[in-house]
Amino acid sequence: MLLSVVLFLPLVFALILIVWPQSQTLRHLALGLSLIEFLASLAVLKNFDQASAALQMVEQYSWIPRFGITYFIGIDGISLMLIMLTTFLTPIIILGSWNSISEKVKGFHVALFVLQTAMMGSFLAMDAVLFYLFWELSLVPMYFIVGIWGGSRRIYATVKFFIYTMAGSVLMLLAIIFLMRLTPEVTGGAVSSSLLDFYKLHIPFVAGEFFTAQTLLFFAFALAFAIKVPLFPLHTWLPDAHVEAPTPGSVVLAGVMLKMGTFCYLRWVIPLFPEAAEHFAWFFVSLGVIGIVYGALVAMVQPDVKKLVAYSSVSHMGYVILGIFVMNQYGVNGALYQMLNHGISTGALFLLIGMIYERTHSRMIVKYGGLASALPIFTIMFVIVTMSSIAVPLTNGFIGEFLILMGTFQFSPLAAGISVTGVILGAAYMLWMVKRVFFGPKGEIVTHAEEDKEHALHDLSLREWAVMTPLIILIFWMGIFPNHFMDYSKKSVDHLIANKHNYTLEVK
Repeated sequence: MLLSVVLFLPLVFALILIVWPQSQTLRHLALGLSLIEFLASLAVLKNFDQASAALQMVEQYSWIPRFGITYFIGIDGISLMLIMLTTFLTPIIILGSWNSISEKVKGFHVALFVLQTAMMGSFLAMDAVLFYLFWELSLVPMYFIVGIWGGSRRIYATVKFFIYTMAGSVLMLLAIIFLMRLTPEVTGGAVSSSLLDFYKLHIPFVAGEFFTAQTLLFFAFALAFAIKVPLFPLHTWLPDAHVEAPTPGSVVLAGVMLKMGTFCYLRWVIPLFPEAAEHFAWFFVSLGVIGIVYGALVAMVQPDVKKLVAYSSVSHMGYVILGIFVMNQYGVNGALYQMLNHGISTGALFLLIGMIYERTHSRMIVKYGGLASALPIFTIMFVIVTMSSIAVPLTNGFIGEFLILMGTFQFSPLAAGISVTGVILGAAYMLWMVKRVFFGPKGEIVTHAEEDKEHALHDLSLREWAVMTPLIILIFWMGIFPNHFMDYSKKSVDHLIANKHNYTLEVK
């Protein structure tokens, strides 16, 4: 029952907020409830056996027996860390939204809790239909978060986000139905939507022929997940969504939602279609490398600091795709760790950008300059997070990228060599941005703040300290002691890589 409690508590919290009469205390209530959810997830972490690659804490109940659809959830080392990331970031997002969300506060927090359940359901579901429901459910609250609390072009951004994701989801639904029709051959005649039954299927694959069952199914799933990542060239919805989303929307989008796509390559694509995944690995590795370099180059010319970080996400997620599709232990362990790193570091960057926007009401880099003199503590925080984003040793970003590049070198020295340029370009655009925003001659914003004392810039408040401190601690903790985190996922990743051609999960 523990997993179900963790999964559905946010929905219960959403219902509580709907009927809560006192708007003055609603933020405090939402923060307290999100902390309760985080404590519940710590119970999952405590009861998880990191020495086992099995599916743990399994709950399975018949739901629609005629079609073999069940309520089937479970957790392994691959999904555990993403569940913890989700529950860890939610209270930080709520605390970070204290000032930026000033209208329809109740509706925002309800949408956030519904989104939390949808994202965790996508990580925990082991039934294809249940997974699809959670996957689609995640679209709805995110649509409203951007569409209601977003910027001036929010409608364009939300419609684009919705259409892109729905287009991929339709293909995935058709593929799920096709797989369900194949399951009687492994279940003794009964239709099933269990992922464990899908793993038993032997779907024909012929190298060099595109129109074979495994290849078509592979691309149906891979396309849906590539849009969510997003993988170049399907990334164009992301910068618009990030720029128009409110700060908490950007944090949850970059921190967790993008990881739904990369996680599903490990849970669905590689185990179900191993021959197709190996055959087309070069294609996805190539797209990952292009995404790394392209995202970095486009980030370098952005005048808007938020759009710069949005394109940096395209580059960073390219590394994750690279690690997944080299399909060795270095690459996949690094990719999973990089998912966590990106959630922490890029989430922190968006929070800091939100804080600076609350003070200056501008995101244009040209208007900044000399902010370090007015905001010294804020500057230190921003520089630390920047170091993490560009993978400086002793920060979390270094471990993930280092492992991915090691794995890529085993796969293709050429791909590894090109990918290293992404590290150099990443340092270039991030450090250049820091220089223009915080150092050098004082810009329009700092000059105006010094002349007009009513609009003076104030350093971090106590609330902002509370938002950033856990993230800064994790940046160094994950960078100095990576085994504290990787030990939970290593067995599951090693099991996937060693048995991808005959993959199954023991139920514990």
